[in-house]
Amino acid sequence: MPHVLLIEDDASVRDGMELVLRRHGYGVDTAATGEQALALLDGPDGARVELAVLDLMLPGIDGFEVCRRIRARTATLPVIMLTARGDDRDIVTGLEAGADDYVVKPVTAPVLEARIRAALRRAEPSGPVRGAETDPAGLVIDRAGLTVTKRGVPIALPPTELRLLLELSASPGRVFSREQLLASVWDHTFLGDSRIVDAAVGRLRAKLEDVPAKPRYVQTVRGFGYRFGPL
Repeated sequence: MPHVLLIEDDASVRDGMELVLRRHGYGVDTAATGEQALALLDGPDGARVELAVLDLMLPGIDGFEVCRRIRARTATLPVIMLTARGDDRDIVTGLEAGADDYVVKPVTAPVLEARIRAALRRAEPSGPVRGAETDPAGLVIDRAGLTVTKRGVPIALPPTELRLLLELSASPGRVFSREQLLASVWDHTFLGDSRIVDAAVGRLRAKLEDVPAKPRYVQTVRGFGYRFGPL
């Protein structure tokens, strides 16, 4: 049974979401503040958490900082950020902080549960099992072991960024539209937001590229989408 950490300061919203998730078979831990959530993750119960649903507007440290601190602790825990405002600045800042997805409140139970299912699927091993791929610059993508190194140094990638890299690098030179990537990586079969893709690409470039502004691997094809430079 997947276990979710729900970080939400509004007690009525938190209780309603917890009830819905438990009815769908999830185990749920709750926290009313970012400090409580981080303490739980650092404690003995933290190991059971498989996904965090994180409200943006929290007392004390806000959702942006909580997400950054979660990412500093682990690259593998999926994080879905909740925001009541939904303006571009908040969404982009949240995604750049390391969130895998975001949901604008108020959110219906089916939409939230679908986003959680999709995020958990992204965290599972997948993709064709092939040998390691490497290039002269030292980037190694081990598709069987689901690891990435550069010049021998491991690169920790959250599940969404790893899946994005695997999807692009499986077909070097092929151009993927944002809509195709939303469907294949994020499993957004409904109308998605291309900012999710753009933010993930930005984070991926920051970790892979020697010069992120002049990407060798994850390249932009203006007006069409992204492609992976041949290894």
